[in-house]
Amino acid sequence: MIGKTISHYRILEKIGEGGMGVVYKAEDTKLKRTIALKFLPRELTRDQEARDRFVKEAQAAAALDHLHICTVHEIDEAEGKTFISMAYIEGQSLKEKIEAGPLEIDEAVVIALQVAEGLKEAHDKGIIHRDIKPANIMLTKKGQAKIMDFGLAKLEWGADLTKTATILGTVAYMSPEQARGEKVDLRTDIWSLGCILYEMLSGQKPFKSAPDQAAIYAILNEAPRPLTSLKKEMPLELVQTVNKCLEKDPDKRYQKASEFIDDLISLRKKLKSKSEGKQPTEEKPSIAVLPFVDMSPQKDQEYFCDGIAEELINALTHIKDLRVVARTSAFAFRGERIDVREIGKKLNVSTVLEGSIRKAGNRIRVTTQLINMEDGYHLWSEKFDREMEDIFAIQDEISMAIVDHLKVKLMAREKDAVEKRPTDDPEAYNLYIKGLYFNWQTYEDAFDKSLDYYRKAIDRDPTFTLAYVGIGMAYVVLSALSLRPPASVLPKAKAALKKAQELDDSLAEVHFLAAGLAYWYDFDWEKAEKGFQKTLELNPGFALAHSQYPWFLLAMNRFDESVREIKLAQELDPLKPLFYAMSVGIHRMVGKHDEAIQEFYRAIELDPDLGLAYFHLGCVYLDKGMMEEAVSTLKKSIELGTGSGWAEAKLGVINALKGEKEKARQILDELVERKKKTYVESFSIACLYSHLGHTDKAFEYLDIAYEEKDTLMPYLNVISVFELSKEVYADPRYKKLLKKMKLVK
Repeated sequence: MIGKTISHYRILEKIGEGGMGVVYKAEDTKLKRTIALKFLPRELTRDQEARDRFVKEAQAAAALDHLHICTVHEIDEAEGKTFISMAYIEGQSLKEKIEAGPLEIDEAVVIALQVAEGLKEAHDKGIIHRDIKPANIMLTKKGQAKIMDFGLAKLEWGADLTKTATILGTVAYMSPEQARGEKVDLRTDIWSLGCILYEMLSGQKPFKSAPDQAAIYAILNEAPRPLTSLKKEMPLELVQTVNKCLEKDPDKRYQKASEFIDDLISLRKKLKSKSEGKQPTEEKPSIAVLPFVDMSPQKDQEYFCDGIAEELINALTHIKDLRVVARTSAFAFRGERIDVREIGKKLNVSTVLEGSIRKAGNRIRVTTQLINMEDGYHLWSEKFDREMEDIFAIQDEISMAIVDHLKVKLMAREKDAVEKRPTDDPEAYNLYIKGLYFNWQTYEDAFDKSLDYYRKAIDRDPTFTLAYVGIGMAYVVLSALSLRPPASVLPKAKAALKKAQELDDSLAEVHFLAAGLAYWYDFDWEKAEKGFQKTLELNPGFALAHSQYPWFLLAMNRFDESVREIKLAQELDPLKPLFYAMSVGIHRMVGKHDEAIQEFYRAIELDPDLGLAYFHLGCVYLDKGMMEEAVSTLKKSIELGTGSGWAEAKLGVINALKGEKEKARQILDELVERKKKTYVESFSIACLYSHLGHTDKAFEYLDIAYEEKDTLMPYLNVISVFELSKEVYADPRYKKLLKKMKLVK
């Protein structure tokens, strides 16, 4: 076979052989790249079941597009030979690495995390691998794990080719249910990964591997030798994690890969803190306010229940010595039947407030419970049966009860902020809460409804400051989501801000809106920073402010501060996928590409369809010179939706860099044409013009971007070389534009 050409693949060398295939290194003569070819062994070519399983392997792997799963390009047949074309991975198998001796704890945990991420992707697509073992995991030279060989995979969307009660897989890594020939689910892969983690840490398999009968007996009846007896200073949490993977009862194991991933990430943070010599500090009290349950007869008060919970969150975030989980994360468990202590664990809080509301006419009944996560007992509970106009008094009583029972000391200013009433008109407040409810929706019509309710609230109470802030924020978000051109909506936001400032300039929300407009609209960096700092002084737990401040810091080239701020936002709102997507972009723009990739996986774990996360990851790949990965990831971001021409322009830049000028011009023409009908950021068009050698056109569109207040303009001085061409950076007009933006003196 060596030197022979099959189809358009020239065989270079043999690199592996197993029961279901022979693998060769080969050259793809069409695309001029090195790939791996896996051939079905000659003796199995007439075995229909073997052929079907071989095809099924290709189908399973081809259905997956993930950093930690080997990419399958195609399955084909030539000269009577059936083969799979896949990515060639230069490196070594995990089996070979373990044979050299046990791994360091952090390295073992990182590899387990990467494999778990790949398995999660497979499980989410209805694919169970069923043969996870060190020999089926390749490690690239950069240390990235790649799952291989889906030959025994079970597909929810395809026929299972295995016979009932047939034992398939590698005995040493089989789960008990697999060893018994029973039907298996994704938890069998988690068992196998637990075996691998045990072996990486100790250098030994958890169960005897020969003969097979002895190994199966051990898997079914014996416990593995304790890890603590095989490796000194083994962290207890890591031992518990491995043991949970190796529970013989599947119901006692991790039920999905994401749970395993969460525990490993938490463990790594603790190990890192310990290795850096950080002293443990006393945890300040923490709370999550869950969405209140609507107990009204018509079940039509969800907006009101959400609004009351959100207002309690907003009030409590003003307290510096209390960590309050933000709305998105606190509301993430709505409708799920999860034990409240499990919710507390996932949100990493010491207490949870839950409650219900029954509203009928002008009467309202509010029931609340403050629950201690350590033992599940109620620290405090109360029932309020009042008139609607008493809603503010009820909120004050709940807030003060939380403060008292968590033994939080309040400064006078904090107490005033907690008890401050936004309006004296209950109906105006009800309308405002409806505006808040729609403000959290992400479709364009929802913002129109939100604006309508805010305006109605102002009609009821023209002094309602927060309603004006709501109007301003709705316009800002419309701009940020590229639903409306910034220059067309941000002046309306400024008008709402002016009125809010006239009414009450002491609110954190007013300063936050002012900071955002100073930054995005006025390009007034000094005013923007003062606004962000004042916001966080008045409301230290304001997660949204912590998520926006890092972008300002990034534009000011204060990279370390930028990273710290986005981490603070994530701590306050740990289940908000947008904050992790933002973190991908921030880490990428400060040059921390590996960290950016880790943040990407956290983002898509929370929301697999978050286009912004894929966009930023595509930029990471582009920075690293991984063009193929960049293209496929950016295409995914376009499919899911992101930005206004960002990903399309980036694809055009890649085409230009690869010398495919015609493809780049086609994308450019499409964007220019699209801009005539809808909003497309001129900065993106300028980038593409620059890489096609049209420097004058690039500056023409940069000037338009300045006038249109494009959201990318503040980063003109920090964006990587792949944004604009070297010719633009060298042009005197570039420095002139930086001065105009006040980004240089």
